[in-house]
This record gives sequence, structure tokens and C-alpha cells, in this order.
Amino acid sequence: MLFLHSLTKTFITPLPTSRKLFPLFTITTFHLSPMAAAASSSPSPTRVSPFSTASPTHVPPKRVGTHNGSFHCDEALGCFMIRLTDKFFGAHITRTRDSEVLEGLDAVLDVGGVYDPSRDRYDHHQKGFGEVFGNGFTTKLSSAGLVYKHFGMEIIAKELKLDLGHPDVFMLFISVYRNFMEAIDAIDNGISRYDTDKPPRYVNNTSLSSRVGRLNLDWTDPDQSAEKENEAFEKAMNLAGGEFLDNVRSLARSWLPARSIVMECLSARKNIDPNGEIMVLNRFCPWKLHLFELEEEMKSDSPVKYVLYQALSVQCGFPLFRFLGSVESGFSEDFLSTTIIEWQDDRSKQWRVQAVAVSPDSFESRKPLPEQWRGLRDDDLSQVSGIPGGVFVHMSGFIGGNVTYEGAVAMAKAALKL
Repeated sequence: MLFLHSLTKTFITPLPTSRKLFPLFTITTFHLSPMAAAASSSPSPTRVSPFSTASPTHVPPKRVGTHNGSFHCDEALGCFMIRLTDKFFGAHITRTRDSEVLEGLDAVLDVGGVYDPSRDRYDHHQKGFGEVFGNGFTTKLSSAGLVYKHFGMEIIAKELKLDLGHPDVFMLFISVYRNFMEAIDAIDNGISRYDTDKPPRYVNNTSLSSRVGRLNLDWTDPDQSAEKENEAFEKAMNLAGGEFLDNVRSLARSWLPARSIVMECLSARKNIDPNGEIMVLNRFCPWKLHLFELEEEMKSDSPVKYVLYQALSVQCGFPLFRFLGSVESGFSEDFLSTTIIEWQDDRSKQWRVQAVAVSPDSFESRKPLPEQWRGLRDDDLSQVSGIPGGVFVHMSGFIGGNVTYEGAVAMAKAALKL
């Protein structure tokens, strides 16, 4: 069977039996095969299946357009996400700036100068555009943000295999935007993270948007063909989409269950300190983002200064050969390579006192541990602090440790007064 693009008079051949996502390209069109994409069922850095197992398989693919030429993270991610939906599952992707071609497509992203969700038009470049995500966010949306705003809850519900109205779906919908999507919107719209004209102290080209941008064809590459360009866009979709799904899954697997733990401990904090400035985690979990969000939601009158938790234990094991470094120890090589050293460290008997940062991404603490404790360890720390069981205090004062829970509480209470 052949697919004919009437305006370019170019034939697109059927997808071969290999795992490659894209067949032959034209300057305006390429076609992603649902069967080929579904064959790669687990995400990886180079190949991500853009389909959920809950997606329908009987709906004929629609056509989604975006611009050709240099690409950015927002349209690469937007194309990936929209193909996860029931409405556009397995859609053909058309890359063109031809307005007549775009007009006949089922959805258009990042090109065309129109934002109209009733017609599935999701551009953000036109004069007067100011759409934001809402829910307290004020960053102007990119094409990826527009797709996420209108289809994000459906994608998350399918990924979690939950009903659209389940409260966890909306909670993750907000969290994924805060922790992943908003940065892509801001970068694409040229919005700085900081309200300052000062130049940055260092260059950071490791963001997802930067890495996607580097997938564009290099100007020194002798092959600047449309096929080569579309192959690069395929990689960009897989990179951006893979990290999006990883973020959704990580938040669902780790972030969401931790929220209930932090909420419980935050509610009980005045049992430790009457002013509520010390929180004890009854079970270690990722707590930082939850603490900031829950303090705001609960209208906390006294922000937490220190969080106490039991240090995680670590069990290690490796061949004795690696421990001794060579076979010159007198043991046989066979013995050295097969004998495993195993131990469990004693950190599980210790407690940590961590100063809460002024914001989730700041290195500055609300109230660092006292300066006179910093850099001290063991008996020196215990003597200066007057609290038995001292283990250490970091040079910056953001974290310290004590052998016992009682000692950790005493350190936190003493630090509040110093």
C-alpha cells in the first residue's frame, strides 16, 4: 500500500518490518507506525514507545502537523504527547509551514498562528497570545504546555490506569506541570528564572530543552536533507517524550505516596516543638517539595526549620579481589574473585538533622545549624554543643547527625535558640 501526499506529489512507502519508527520522508511529511512503535514496549534513552497500553488500536490514525526546519523541545514533546491520546493515537505527523497543508490536518502544533482548542490548533507565537496553565501558574504556555493543558489529565489517567476523576490524577496533573512542563514553557517563551538583569554565574546547557536543541542538524553536516532532519526530530520526540513519561511514573511511584507521610508528620510537628519548627519523619521519604507545598496549602503560621529522619542503612558487597586490589596478597585468584565482602554500615543507628532550604531549589537554609558546630565531628561536636552522641555537622550547616533520636531532637531545639 502507498500513501500519497497530494501537494508534494511524493510517495511514502509502507514501514519495513524493522523496529525503526520512521519510513522514508518528504520535506513536509513523515508517518509513524503504531505497530512499529508498540513493538518497543519499554522506554529507553534512544527508543520510547509513544503509546499507552490503554490506547485504542482500532481508530484510524489522524494527521497532526508541526513546522519543518529547526525544532525545539516544545513541539517535539507536544507531538509525542498528543499521540498518547485516544483522539490522536498513532497519528501521522506532517512537518510543514504550508498553510494549505496545515489547514487540512486534524491538529496543528507550534505553527499556523492560531490557538483554538475546539479545532485542535495549538500555536503560541501569534500576537495577543497569553494563555497560561492556570491553577496558580502564570507562565505563558508553549505548544507543549497547550497540549498538556488540554490532554494531560487523560494521559496521566491512562498511564496510572485510573478514572479521569480520581483525585490522584489531578494531583499529578498539577505536579507534573510544576516539576517538568513549566520549565519547557518558560524556556521556549524566553522567560528567565530570575527577576534580574545580572548575567548568570555559569552556563547550564544540560536542560532537556538544550539537549533537544542539540539534536538539530549541525551546520557542518553535508547531509541537510529532509529525511535527515526528520530522523533528528524522531530522536527529539523520543528524548522529550521519554523524560516526560519517566517524570510521570516517578511522581506516581515515589512522590505521591510520600505526600501522605509528610502531611501526617507535618500535622504532628507541634508534638515535638510547640512552635511547630521541628518536624520528625516517622519514615524516610522524599519530603522537600511536599513540605513547601503543604505548608502553603495548610497556611502554616510557623515554617519548619529542621527536619529529623533516621539515616538510611547501606548494605554493600563486592569481590575480595577488588577490596585487596591485587592477587599479590597470597590468596588464589579464584578465591579472590569469588569471595564476597558484605557488611551493613551503622548509619541505620543514627539520626539526621537537616535545615530546610528557603525554597525548593535553593542552597540557602531557613536557619542553618549553628556556626560554632559546623565542621565538627564526634566527641568534638558533643563537647562544643553540650549534646552527647554528636556525629557531624556539615561545613555549610545544612545538615548534621546524632547517634540517637533524643540527641537529634536536642540538637534541633538547641539550634533554634542559637
